[in-house]
Amino acid sequence: MLTLVLDSSTKRMYMALVQNDTLLTEAYYEGLNNHSEYIVSGIKKMLDENNKSIKELNKIVVGIGPGSYTGVRLAVTTAKMLSVLLNIDLYQISSLALMSSSTKGKTLASIDARHGNVFGGIYEDGKVLFEDFLLYEELLKHEHLTEVNVSTFKVEPLVCIKASTLVLNKELLVPNYLRDTEAERNLCQK
Repeated sequence: MLTLVLDSSTKRMYMALVQNDTLLTEAYYEGLNNHSEYIVSGIKKMLDENNKSIKELNKIVVGIGPGSYTGVRLAVTTAKMLSVLLNIDLYQISSLALMSSSTKGKTLASIDARHGNVFGGIYEDGKVLFEDFLLYEELLKHEHLTEVNVSTFKVEPLVCIKASTLVLNKELLVPNYLRDTEAERNLCQK
C-alpha cells in the first residue's frame, strides 16, 4: 500500500510517501503564499526518488485545516483531484492533529489565526482531547501542555495515517476553515 500524506495549511507544507508501514521519504517546504509552486513538483520528486509512479498510489491522506485559506484549499484540491483521477481512497485529518502527531502527552497544536486569535486543538498521544477550535491567546495558558506550532511541529506520518478518516464522498470534502475570511466578516459588518 503506497500512501501520500499531504498538508499545506500553514507556511510549512508537509509531504510524505509511505509504503505499508515504512516511511520512504518526507519533506517540509517553507513558503510564503507560494506552496502552489512546489506541491506538484514535490510529489513528483518524492515518487521519482523512490522509483514509484503516481499510478502506484493507493491512498491519500490530506490535512483539511484549519489554517491559511489558500493553503488549505491547495492541499485539499490536489488530494481530491488525484484521488478522483486515480480512483483511490481519500482520507482526511485535521492539520492540527497532523502537527501534534509526533508528540507524547497532552499537546496543544496551534496556528496563528491573526488578530490575537489562534486555531487550536488538544491531543494526547494521537487521540483528540479537544476538537479544533478558535481561541484567544489568553486561553493558551490554561493548562500545562506541550505546545507545537507552525515553526516547531514534526509529523509522524504513520500516526497520521492511523488517525485519518475515510472520505466517503470526495466531492463534498471541504476544508475546515473554523471561521469566515476577513473579507466575509467585513462584509457582514456593513
